Amino acid sequence: MTSTSPRHRLSPAISLLTGIALAAAAGAEPLRDRANDLFNPVPAISDTATGRALNPDQVELGKMLFFEPRISASHLISCNTCHNVGFGGHDYLPTSIGHGWQRGPRNSPTVFNAVFNAAQFWDGRAADLAEQAKGPVQASVEMSSTPARVTATLSSMPEYVERFQTAFPDAAEPLSFDNMALAIEAFETTLTTPNSAFDAYLKGDDAALTAQQKAGLGLFMDKGCAACHTGVNLGGQHYFPFGLIARPGADILPVGDKGRFAVTRTASDEYVFRAAPLRNVALTAPYFHSGAVWSLEEAVAIMGRSQLGAELNAEEVSQITAFLASLTGEQPHIAYPLLPPSTADTPRPDPMWKPTAGH
Repeated sequence: MTSTSPRHRLSPAISLLTGIALAAAAGAEPLRDRANDLFNPVPAISDTATGRALNPDQVELGKMLFFEPRISASHLISCNTCHNVGFGGHDYLPTSIGHGWQRGPRNSPTVFNAVFNAAQFWDGRAADLAEQAKGPVQASVEMSSTPARVTATLSSMPEYVERFQTAFPDAAEPLSFDNMALAIEAFETTLTTPNSAFDAYLKGDDAALTAQQKAGLGLFMDKGCAACHTGVNLGGQHYFPFGLIARPGADILPVGDKGRFAVTRTASDEYVFRAAPLRNVALTAPYFHSGAVWSLEEAVAIMGRSQLGAELNAEEVSQITAFLASLTGEQPHIAYPLLPPSTADTPRPDPMWKPTAGH
């Protein structure tokens, strides 16, 4: 009788374990394959999303301008005020506070990964980041300045004059309002958040997501969330009615804000908004254009009812929320820049408010 070696005696067990492992892998692959058909990892820095190559001098100038409060009439408000790079690229307020302590009409979207959006603002009224940068500077409820005042302010400081000349050497007028916006766009293009757990999973790391997060990813696709939230940013590409199935109450969907209708004046665009990008969404409460909801779990449940006509149960809400947490990427580490001093020619700040008689 021929003896059986230990190796041969273990082979059935090894085969069984191998089969289990392969079955598990096979079970994971279809989920990732489906996900890769709908989503893309965040690149470290995109130098093509804006249609022009990144210029390091423009990026450095744009960084200074992003933190420069003197482009506001009050000398108090900068881009970073509402898009704080230490707060996930937003300001943790339902709606932002601007010039004269006025409250803006909508929640401030994160600037992180904004370069991957098809258009900027909740209603998509700005085609790109450069156009977006011009809006808040001139809005009376935000920075309350003008192109002439901005250029006069920046031109009054020799360091800015020199930096604009270096950053835009071929421009007939290097220091201009348009080039200010282009420089801010160049800096904002670098504000990406790569290497999230979800990105690692898309690239083949099965262990990057927990079982709960994988279940949430499956629900996110199966329930229809991915019909609006796709691509690199899981949103930011298309416009949809808020309340496609059931319109939320006025506390969440204010009746006076008709969304994209203000841009197109088309009746079918009433209460239509750009699908919110979901990258880093766990860091960007409160939610929706009204900033009315502070809980991500509540936001998920509301979207299920309003957009999908689905009453998600508690477990489903928890699983989808857990998946959304996997979208938090590496946050950019930005050192606050040293800004040039004002000069005698720098326009003086306008007061944020003027007291009335008797006050």
